[in-house]
Amino acid sequence: MKEVSNEEISARLAVDNTWWTESDYEIPFTDLPRRAYFDAFYDLISDTSLDRAIVLMGPRRIGKTVMVLQAIKQLIDDGVSPKSILYLSLDTPVYTGLNLESALNLFKSEFQHSRSHQLFIFFDEIQYLKDWEIHLKSLVDTYKKIKFIATGSAAAALKLKSNESGAGRFTDFLLPPLTFHEYLEFSKKDYLIDTELFQKGENSRGFYSSTNIEALNEEFVNYLNYGGYPEALFSSAVRSAPERFIRSDIIDKVLLRDLPSLYGISDIQELNRLFTTLAYNTAHEVSLDSLSKNSGVSKNTLKRYLEYLEAAFLIRRVNRVDQNCKKFKRANFFKIYLTNPSMRAALFGRVDKDHSAIGDLAESAIYAQWLHSETISQLYYGRWSSGEIDLVYLIEETQRAAWFVEVKWSNSPLTKREKTLANSVFFASKHQSEDYAAITVTTKSVTESFEHHGYNFELVPTAAYAYTVGKNVVINRRAGKNF
Repeated sequence: MKEVSNEEISARLAVDNTWWTESDYEIPFTDLPRRAYFDAFYDLISDTSLDRAIVLMGPRRIGKTVMVLQAIKQLIDDGVSPKSILYLSLDTPVYTGLNLESALNLFKSEFQHSRSHQLFIFFDEIQYLKDWEIHLKSLVDTYKKIKFIATGSAAAALKLKSNESGAGRFTDFLLPPLTFHEYLEFSKKDYLIDTELFQKGENSRGFYSSTNIEALNEEFVNYLNYGGYPEALFSSAVRSAPERFIRSDIIDKVLLRDLPSLYGISDIQELNRLFTTLAYNTAHEVSLDSLSKNSGVSKNTLKRYLEYLEAAFLIRRVNRVDQNCKKFKRANFFKIYLTNPSMRAALFGRVDKDHSAIGDLAESAIYAQWLHSETISQLYYGRWSSGEIDLVYLIEETQRAAWFVEVKWSNSPLTKREKTLANSVFFASKHQSEDYAAITVTTKSVTESFEHHGYNFELVPTAAYAYTVGKNVVINRRAGKNF
């Protein structure tokens, strides 16, 4: 049987790496705006003292390949020889079955690179290579003067295997869907946000306010419908029919191709029914019993599917604490959040500012702003017999809430304080101290601070709060802090 020759592979490498030979080369997509996470990602690439491969992970179509190509251009602009950079996308047919070291040796042979040369090797869509993590770890151990960067979107294989097989050799870097902060910048609507943090009240945590809350809310609704995907902002065709783009090119390919091929799932429709149920119930508490009943999937299969969907960056599970911030021994009940609320719009239709699902999507969007932050591992929700708190930041050592947030898409926290803020008052009574930051409750359009039952409250428009979280996560990521 004929096999692809080294000459054919080398010819394809030359096509994919135009910067090797062409003086007037153009690297695709480098004219697009950079993601807010680019600088933090590039810092890891350019730090050649760190003897680890970088594994760039994230959902489909959120800009991983674009960010890699932009990093290549930045390396060249910073003085790295173009012939010291190799880019190889493993979903290209000619590379099927290609050994990573064989590709590396072809590259080194082409330009007579010695072991002392500092090289930068980019493996895009690495999950298409079987046992990729074993091969990549071997390369990292063998070639100390080479910086390896890998990307992939079938995140189940990436996340789980990188943790197990790449201990001490891989640095995971998560690229989430667009934050609301990025959405406004990319769509050139960030003029709707004041540039300085706004603090109202003695214990305010501070947030970015809006010069026009109605216009900001309009953009926030657009963000919920399609704004998590960079492509939607630069393509009028995608914006006009986001449900077709998101469903067929993203959801279906993960559910119908990526996950079944990774895990040998035979009943694809069963998986699809479960995801549809979860998407419809984003930001709601569910149980294994209720999910099994509604989706028709057995509990044991459910547990596996939930792990797969979470590893593929489609959903996140959030565990529950009681009014005393005590965890439950058995996680029978948990909340489900879509990592990108636009997926719900793709499945069930777009929403407007008065849609019955807008509150759930707003809460999902706020949660999603933390996806790149370590803070997310300490986010829970509170529920007890008579009440609930949407998001609780738990200090594990003390089992106390450092802060918590109630998400509302209405102005009732101001107009109906007694009823709307009752859960916050009760929960605060179990955890508050004198130096506690003001309790944050989001609203549709109201900005206000006041004391209520002895506690300081800060009302922040939901859209402004989402922007604040997304921007602060990026700022603190580079500073090595959590938010």
